[in-house]
Amino acid sequence: APGYPNKPIRIVVPFPPGGINDVMSRVIGQKFTDTWNQPSVIENRTGAGGNIGADLVAKSPADGYTLVMGSIGTHAVNVSLFSKMPYDPVRDFAPVALAVEADGLLVLHPSVPVKTVKELVALARARPGQLIYASAGNGTASHLAGELFKSLAKIDLVHIPYKGNVPAITDLVGGQ
Repeated sequence: APGYPNKPIRIVVPFPPGGINDVMSRVIGQKFTDTWNQPSVIENRTGAGGNIGADLVAKSPADGYTLVMGSIGTHAVNVSLFSKMPYDPVRDFAPVALAVEADGLLVLHPSVPVKTVKELVALARARPGQLIYASAGNGTASHLAGELFKSLAKIDLVHIPYKGNVPAITDLVGGQ
């Protein structure tokens, strides 16, 4: 609309700093600032699989000045995982753009003595309940992918939920 924007644009990231949603929000926010000569404010509001930040935006005025860098979790998966959602992902939001598509990765610390998925499955079967995997938290895409992998491969892995992908990756790289 003519005159938009005439004040700062707030982008709420419902996940911890350093993850893909956070990084892409900062890139997009800088483009907004450069293009419109209005500041963009990136605000991380984490928790509940992204529901806390998404809910904040759902309850903000629908004026185009408060955006959420949502995800498949905040706008599709969480309705199946939470018995009571604080917002309706269809009714309470107007989609603006698909900003990011990200594939999941299966990575291991170099100390794990396998080089292929087949070898990983064999190791997990030889050591049921002894291998662990990290995720970005309960109910996140990485957690659900891990559980699907366990089910399809018929293996027993122990899930360690983190408060976001960045802390999980940090511990993985550090051999934790």
